[in-house]
Amino acid sequence: MSDTMSQNIRSQAITQGVQRSPNRAMLRATGFQDEDFNKAIVGVANAYSTITPCNMGLNDLAVRAQDGIRAAGGMPQVFGTITVSDGISMGTEGMKYSLVSREVIADSIETACNGESMDGVLTIGGCDKNMPGSMIAIARMNIPAIFVYGGTIKPGSYRECDLTVVSSFEAVGAYKAGKIPFIELMEIEKRACPGAGSCGGMYTANTMSSAFEAMGMSLVYSSTMSAEDAEKAESAEKSGYVLVEAIKKQLLPRHIITRKSIENAISVIMAIGGSTNAVLHFLAIAHAAEVPLVLDDFETIRARVPVLCDLKPSGRYVATDLHRAGGIPQVMKMLLDHDLLHADCITITGQTIAEVLQDIPSEPPSGQDIIRPWSNPMYPQGHLAILRGNLATEGAVAKITGVKIPQITGPARVFESEEECLDAILADKIKPGDILVIRYEGPKGGPGMREMLAPTSAIIGAGLGDSVGLITDGRFSGGTYGMVVGHVAPEAAVGGTIALVEEGDSITIDSPARLLQLNISEEELASRRANWKPKPPRYTKGTLAKYAKLVASSSLGAVTDLNLFEG
Repeated sequence: MSDTMSQNIRSQAITQGVQRSPNRAMLRATGFQDEDFNKAIVGVANAYSTITPCNMGLNDLAVRAQDGIRAAGGMPQVFGTITVSDGISMGTEGMKYSLVSREVIADSIETACNGESMDGVLTIGGCDKNMPGSMIAIARMNIPAIFVYGGTIKPGSYRECDLTVVSSFEAVGAYKAGKIPFIELMEIEKRACPGAGSCGGMYTANTMSSAFEAMGMSLVYSSTMSAEDAEKAESAEKSGYVLVEAIKKQLLPRHIITRKSIENAISVIMAIGGSTNAVLHFLAIAHAAEVPLVLDDFETIRARVPVLCDLKPSGRYVATDLHRAGGIPQVMKMLLDHDLLHADCITITGQTIAEVLQDIPSEPPSGQDIIRPWSNPMYPQGHLAILRGNLATEGAVAKITGVKIPQITGPARVFESEEECLDAILADKIKPGDILVIRYEGPKGGPGMREMLAPTSAIIGAGLGDSVGLITDGRFSGGTYGMVVGHVAPEAAVGGTIALVEEGDSITIDSPARLLQLNISEEELASRRANWKPKPPRYTKGTLAKYAKLVASSSLGAVTDLNLFEG
């Protein structure tokens, strides 16, 4: 790579002579030789850790990515970033740091890359927030970049049934309800996560990796590979090579992350039955890329895209099954053939979507039912619905597939935290027809917008999944399903209507009508609002306090850099 092709301020200055000699001396200590000073300096943001199986295989991928960068003529420089294991922290105070970690990851990558004036960055992530955290940084910085997914875990097995981490959460509910013995709970726990990789269903990690492939920021087929298979390491090495080529061409993230490519990503999310968290994360990614995107755009795309894949949590199969059936390229080709993708979007290789998918068959392979034929989809429309009403004037997000009863009106059972609600479920205090309200768990109120996998899994395990509703200003795990509505905005901490619900109030969740309604008079609602007082902050120092001060509404992606200098 020549000096004139680089936008790296430091690299350009180093070539100008003696005045930058101290910089060269520092770089020589890291392994630079004379011939390396004219090469692109490529960051490798490595989220390796042993905190979670999602990330414990990432170091090997980082090594292979460096091989690819060197082979293409670049100089890799590895640095670390963090992760929080959602599965391990689920149901604890630690889960409040999960969404916060998205911002920490984005800020850390931006800080390292801009602080050292890198020419490009390859980010490697596994657990849920690694993906959006990386892409927010990539979109902000707009230096050539590629995302490498650590890969999905292979399914566990018990009694000839595939297991995922969600199986363990649901088994707790089943055990507490007397449906399975303790020994079976232990067998499921021991077998659910057999090795390295991110949670195996179409939960948040696999949803976001699939979306990034669809958006063009990751290599084709890479999003559904198993973490432990050789092709994953080979793909990481190829990603390094492709990135250096993108640096030479100055193919920038904002050439790829456009309104059209984000629409492509959302279409794929709908077709594969992806996580509700994708709504939150793509609002934040679009904000970072300065691309207009609002909640109702998801509803517009949902209405025209069918669900084509039978994947957990509400379906039967896992991501490795999807990979064997043709992966994301097969799903994309079906959408493309029915004018539901923008064919002219550019990808990180420089090819268009149409060129990438040119040789993919129009219909999925016969003899499998993971990817359904176009004529026989799982559902005729997408599964992530945006609900509104007096309980969610800014909107809320519901996953409406796999639900036998899409409307429910019932009495509110009000809880001020996730723990209170879970205790009630496990104590058999919840009855069919109840609508659980978990509040003060939003971005500001939690703070951190915890995922409610423990209570929702307990509901499923207790056999109440089709008869009990749940609404929250918190989030849900990608593994959640049932009559549940999250991201309710405005949240309770800022005086949203969810803060005004009283025990026994009538609430309606109507998915077909996209309605979330508190059934009281306007006069009563106004009276309660006038008497509402905000709660004191739960944290007054440290990371969570800073986050609560800065974070925006979930309806805006819960970003922390919105209107920083206003007011």
